[in-house]
Amino acid sequence: MNEEQAWVRQAQQGDDEAFTKLVETYQTPVFNLCYRMLGEPELAEDAAQETFLRAFQHLHRYDQKRPFATWLLSIAAHYCIDRLRRRKFSMFSMDAEDEEGNSFEVPDVDAPNPEGEAITGQTNERVHAMLKDLDATDRAAVIMRYWYDYSEKEIAESLNLTVSAVKSRLHRARKELAGLWVEQEDDLLAEMERRHHESPAF
Repeated sequence: MNEEQAWVRQAQQGDDEAFTKLVETYQTPVFNLCYRMLGEPELAEDAAQETFLRAFQHLHRYDQKRPFATWLLSIAAHYCIDRLRRRKFSMFSMDAEDEEGNSFEVPDVDAPNPEGEAITGQTNERVHAMLKDLDATDRAAVIMRYWYDYSEKEIAESLNLTVSAVKSRLHRARKELAGLWVEQEDDLLAEMERRHHESPAF
C-alpha cells in the first residue's frame, strides 16, 4: 500500500488529517480541471470546493482498486457538466488534431508575443466563441484526453460512457474544433496582414 492509499483508508475511517493531505495533493489538478471547464477562477474555486465536499461525503463508496485521482476528477467533471448544462461558460486554450493528424494550437495568452499583442483580445474572443458551444460532456472528454492524458477507457469510466461513445465524442469534437480553428486562423492571419500594411514605415 502506498502513501496515498494509506491516506484514503485512514480518511475512510474518519481521519480528517489524512483527508486534508489528499486535498493538498489534488487541489491544483482539481482546480485546473474546473477552471478549464468553467472558464472563471471564482466558479472554478467554488466547483473545486464542492468536489472535495462530495468526495468527503462519498468516500465510503470509493473502490481502492480504482486510481483515486480518476475517481476524484470524475466527481469534478460531473459537477462542472451539471453547471454547464444549466449555463454556458467559456473554456480556455487546448491542443487537438484533425482527422489527418495535423495539430492545431490555440495561442498561449500568457506567452510574450509583442507582434500579436494588438489582437490578443480578438484572438481570445474567437477562441471562446469557438469552444463555448461544445456539448458539456464532449468538453469534459476533451479536457481529460488532451490535458490529463486519460485513456479512452479511463474517460469512459469517469463519465459513465462506453469506450465507443468516448471515441465518437472525441472524434466529433476534434473534427469540429479543427475546422473552426482553421477558419479562425485564416481570419487572424488576414488581420495581421492588414495591420502590417497599415503600420508606418521607419
